[in-house]
Amino acid sequence: MLRKLRYLFLVLLGILLLIVALANRDPVVLRLLPEGTGDFLGIGWAMELPLFIVIFAGIVAGLLIGFVWEWFREAKHRSEANRKGREVEKLEREVSRLRDEKAEPKDEVLALLEKPAAGR
Repeated sequence: MLRKLRYLFLVLLGILLLIVALANRDPVVLRLLPEGTGDFLGIGWAMELPLFIVIFAGIVAGLLIGFVWEWFREAKHRSEANRKGREVEKLEREVSRLRDEKAEPKDEVLALLEKPAAGR
């Protein structure tokens, strides 16, 4: 059921994007700098594109900037999680080592004394 809903949503989104693209096919001039400033500096880069490409490129650029921003913002949380994970592994190794030491007594007399106690 959820899969069908997802496919329905994607189909509706695709139709909506197609309608927006068809409604905004007129060409627009995309400039790097304002016309007067570009002429003054000698950088007159301009490109003519359909408006829907500019709209969709703006949406994609905004999403990418947001993802990168969020990745940098969460870096401290990822490093803290990695540090705690290493600490947990270290403590687990220590607990395992201590259990092994307790399981095998070093002294033979203690080993003989503990065997009957375990059988009671």
